[in-house]
Amino acid sequence: MPTDLLLPQSSEQDPLELGLWAEDLGYDGLWLGELWGSSSVVKLTELAVRTDSISLGSAILNVFSRTPAVLALTAGTLDAVSDGRFRLGVGTSTRKAIEDLHGMDWSASNPIRRAHETIELVQAFLDGDERVDYQGEIFDVQDFPTLDADVPVYHAALGKANRRVVARLADGWIPHNVPFPDLDDAYEYIRETMHEEGREATIDVAPYVPAAVAPDPADARDVIRGHVAYYVGNGRGYERAVSQRFPDEAAAVATAWRDGDRRTAAKRVTDEMVAALGVAGTPEQARDQFAAVADIDCVDRPMVTIPGNADRVVVERTIEALAPTTA
Repeated sequence: MPTDLLLPQSSEQDPLELGLWAEDLGYDGLWLGELWGSSSVVKLTELAVRTDSISLGSAILNVFSRTPAVLALTAGTLDAVSDGRFRLGVGTSTRKAIEDLHGMDWSASNPIRRAHETIELVQAFLDGDERVDYQGEIFDVQDFPTLDADVPVYHAALGKANRRVVARLADGWIPHNVPFPDLDDAYEYIRETMHEEGREATIDVAPYVPAAVAPDPADARDVIRGHVAYYVGNGRGYERAVSQRFPDEAAAVATAWRDGDRRTAAKRVTDEMVAALGVAGTPEQARDQFAAVADIDCVDRPMVTIPGNADRVVVERTIEALAPTTA
């Protein structure tokens, strides 16, 4: 099974250096997110020209701040620069990111409908059979040629409505903060929807696997606590995903975070939540836990995900401990 790495978004370490090291360590794919600090598209371009064979992907580019045409141009260009190694990962992001950072109205259009039309249009622009004409609820596009680029499109969907978008259109699914014991059931809904829609396709399931390695397992678990608290506190979709298994705990974490008490929010992430939402411990413990996630029936491409609150030592230790050549 491929083992991918979601590169950390940190000013302390250059994604290029970590990406080159990860390729040497035998990782099969590199993914890079984008919120603030640097452009993932620029960094992915740099990785494309400096790496040799490792696959590359965006995890994720949001469907608000770039139009479908710009996303298609970006994907097609990155695929060409990387000699066919690029995967486009998109998602709706969160209300806070879209409104407070990008200054856009999250509710002006249904975010899930926006994701649907964006993916549909991106696929038409990339590799459609004819010139693109599209009339949707949000986008109206007239008479443009396709780019003749074969780029898989992954969608970071959590709730059922968003997972229907995966079932109808996407080549891959990137779940995050869906508790690992619930992944198979969540994917089964995608399969059922595909059957209802009459779609025959293979969906590549590439879950984020938040991971932290430290000599003291308690220190590693604390890194995962901070990661979970950040996402549950910042995004209602993440809170709902976690609350499917941990309703009271997720509510307590979210309340503390939104009250501005981030330390308490992290403390309210229980050991059971850490075990269901991340990998944490010594190198040996982390490898065993990661292998258990990789063995989940629906999982095809587990993505070692380094939390943003991890320090440089934890980042490097985790990447090395979970590398295919080490495991």
